[in-house]
Amino acid sequence: MIHVYGLTETSPFILYNEWKKEFDSQSAEEQATIKARQGIELAFNGETKVIHQDGEEVRWNGEELGEIITRGNVVMKGYYKDPDKTNAAIRDGWFYTGDLAVTHPDGFIEIRDRAKDLIISGGENISSTEVEGVLYKHPAVLEVAVIAIPDEKWGEVPLAIIVLHADAQLTEEEVIRYCRDNMAHFKAPKAVTFVEELPKTATGKLQKYRLREMFWEGSKKVN
Repeated sequence: MIHVYGLTETSPFILYNEWKKEFDSQSAEEQATIKARQGIELAFNGETKVIHQDGEEVRWNGEELGEIITRGNVVMKGYYKDPDKTNAAIRDGWFYTGDLAVTHPDGFIEIRDRAKDLIISGGENISSTEVEGVLYKHPAVLEVAVIAIPDEKWGEVPLAIIVLHADAQLTEEEVIRYCRDNMAHFKAPKAVTFVEELPKTATGKLQKYRLREMFWEGSKKVN
């Protein structure tokens, strides 16, 4: 299996996870981590990079977070009869994907979150997908979505919404403790809700906006 990445607006692939022979010597867990990356740019399609808000490219250290942008002959000209949306997405010839990522020293790009799903708690950026990735390793967790919820002290904090495996049992305290044992404490969920199912599209895509609407009703952040 080869991991590829793209969008409808890019026709659709702009990155692919090229497997290299040196990866074969890595442990199974390390190989799985590499396979989860989106990969390197498809050079014949154009250019793709990760940039800060000021337009400067992030350092290739696997830590600096930025937005994936791309340009080339596979990028759309614009959204049909929607110049405002087109101008917001395409700037100076670059298409802004809305995906937040890091670039590793070998040039492989790895998505950490969608810009609209990033949780900003007390000035710290928390990737919802990073927290979800930790929770998916728990044997009792079948599905999980992590979103921001309002908090008087921190502005917003992570909430984990979990679907358990059949007959599995797990408490909120156990979930929070598990996350704190496996990641930075400030990234761990501050609250946990258990549900029977998560809202999804007909194609199985998680609809986080519907979850946000439930928990941000009456607040400003609902998109």
